[in-house]
Amino acid sequence: MSKNPLKSVYKPVTTRPEPPRRFTVAPMMEWSDKHCRYLWRLISRHALLYTEMVTSGALIHGDRQRFLDYDAAEHPLALQLGGSNPTELALCAKMAQEWGYDEVNLNCGCPSDRVQQGMIGACLMAHPRLVADCVKAMRDAVEIPVTVKHRIGIDDMEDYAGLTDFVGTVAEAGCSTFIVHARKAWLQGLSPKENREIPPLNYEMVYGLKRDFPHLEILINGGITTLPQCQQHLQQVDGVMVGREAYSNPYLLAEVDETIYGDRHPIPCRQAVAEGYIAYCEAQMAKGVRLNHMTRHMLGLFQGKPGARRFRRHISENVHKTDATIEVLHQALTEVAA
Repeated sequence: MSKNPLKSVYKPVTTRPEPPRRFTVAPMMEWSDKHCRYLWRLISRHALLYTEMVTSGALIHGDRQRFLDYDAAEHPLALQLGGSNPTELALCAKMAQEWGYDEVNLNCGCPSDRVQQGMIGACLMAHPRLVADCVKAMRDAVEIPVTVKHRIGIDDMEDYAGLTDFVGTVAEAGCSTFIVHARKAWLQGLSPKENREIPPLNYEMVYGLKRDFPHLEILINGGITTLPQCQQHLQQVDGVMVGREAYSNPYLLAEVDETIYGDRHPIPCRQAVAEGYIAYCEAQMAKGVRLNHMTRHMLGLFQGKPGARRFRRHISENVHKTDATIEVLHQALTEVAA
C-alpha cells in the first residue's frame, strides 16, 4: 500500500470493524480501480468504497498483489468477490481480512455471460441455498462483515416472494446487510450495459424488503444520481449505493459527508482535489504506472463548470503521447482556472 502524498488535502478516517453504509459507491468493472477510489477519497472522507469484482479464481491462482493492493487512504473500503464455491470464497474472504479490508461483499447481481459461465453473479439468485452456504463459509472464516449485493430478480423471477425467499435464506446463514439493485437482470437477451438501463426500476420492492426484514440492513442501488434522491431513499432504507453518476461526476461526493453523515469539515474545492490527484499520479508514475491509466478517472471532475470541456480535451488529446508527463495535467488545470 502506497503512502498518501497529500495529507494536507485528506486525512483518512480511522478504519472501523463495521463500516458506515449510509452512502456507498458501487463496484464497477474497469472503473472503480484503486486510482479512481483514491480520487473519490480526496472528495469524501466517509463514503464506503467498493473494489471492482475480483473472482475467487483470480485471487487463488493469480497475482494477489495486483488484485488486492490499495492505498491506505481508501478506507473505509470493501472488497467485492465473485464466486460460488464456499471453500474458495472462505479462503478469499480470509485474504481480504488479512489485507485490511473493512468488508467483503459477494456479487450476486452481475449479469454478464462470462460470470454466468463460471456460476458467478446474478445467476446465483436462482440458488439461494448455495449463496447461504457461501456466506456461512465466509463468515466462519473472518471477523469482518460479509455482505451480499444482488438484483430484485432474474429472468422470469418477477414475484416478490422469490426475492424474499432469497433474502430470507441468505439471512439465515448470518448475512445482515443486503445491497439491492432495484432492477431485475435478464441473463439472456440483454448485454450488461442494457441490464443497467432497460429493466425498469422498482424501488418499492426494495422498500418492501426493509419493511418485511426490519432487523436487516438494506441498501438501495440503481438510477440514483443526486443527493436529494439519496435523502428520499434514506427515509425508507438504511443506505444508498451510487454507481455511474459517481464516476462521470465525481464531485457529487463533495457534500456527502455533511449531508449524509453530518460531518461539517471544510469541503475541498475542485482545484484542490485535482491538485491532490495530480500529486498522487506523479507518485504512481515514479512506480511505473502509466499516466493514461489514471487520468481517465478525473475527466468529469469539473463537470458543469466553465472550461470543463477544454480540460477534458487537453487531457484526452495529450495524455496518450509517448512523451506525456505530469505537466499535461498541470496545463489542463489552467483551462478551468482561466
